[in-house]
Amino acid sequence: SVPSEASYSRLLTKLTQSNILEKVQGQIVEQAIEEGFIIDDTIAIDATHFEARDQAPAKEEKAKPEPKKRGRKPKKERDQWLKEQAEKEASLPLYEKKIVAQLDASLGDLREGVPQEPKWGIKKNSDGKNVFWYGFKGHLAVGSSSQYILQSLFSSGNLNDGKAAIPLLKGMQEQRSLPNIRYQTMDAGYDYEPIYQQVYRMGQQSIIAYNRKNEPEPIGFDKYFAPTCFREHSYRYDSYDAKYETLKYTHPKECSDCPLAQEGICQKVFKMKITKDLRKYTAPARGSEAW
Repeated sequence: SVPSEASYSRLLTKLTQSNILEKVQGQIVEQAIEEGFIIDDTIAIDATHFEARDQAPAKEEKAKPEPKKRGRKPKKERDQWLKEQAEKEASLPLYEKKIVAQLDASLGDLREGVPQEPKWGIKKNSDGKNVFWYGFKGHLAVGSSSQYILQSLFSSGNLNDGKAAIPLLKGMQEQRSLPNIRYQTMDAGYDYEPIYQQVYRMGQQSIIAYNRKNEPEPIGFDKYFAPTCFREHSYRYDSYDAKYETLKYTHPKECSDCPLAQEGICQKVFKMKITKDLRKYTAPARGSEAW
């Protein structure tokens, strides 16, 4: 017989209050790993949205903030303000703090603290237009070749995508046996320093689209942060030395007919440690064909 609506509702409530579906998913993934179906070296992390069945509440009008005082604060006043800001940040729930706070948080705390109430969310679509919805987000870490969902996270629709990356990464590190993984790929919505740090701690490389965030053009480097010569030609990425965590760049292809090449003033090889700036330097190098 067909179960009643009440029975169906009780079942959904029990499933929501337990982690049985997550356990079953984990068992399926582990079995797939053991049988050799998952041998990926690259993970893709992204989020998708879905609407809640609840009726969206009326939009609340936010009170206008008081205008800020112009000019620089006196040192004593600024020190007090910084202290208040630090105390305010420390008292916030984990997912309302800056992403860096997740680096030293346990996987259990990261999982338990995820906000899961339906909220208004906003995201740009493929045409660059804002899309609004009331509901939730599903954050997924997927094997790029096997297409298996290796980790997932369910959250409110207004959670920043970047705040779900470290929980997914830590989940893969602690709950999955994936020795072949070398790269974590994400879009520009995940371009935050702590995410690079977490991937680095895992001994892997970040392939994350760069979001300039109003940064000035680097002097002596191209848009991919490769060094440039006197005539502003880009050095070419050659290789990565895993032992010394160093990228090697060789002279630009334009050197073959450049008069300065015969003067001995151009550097033939540049080496750059990725730890100088994990956002800018990763292996393979940004802008290269391998990247």
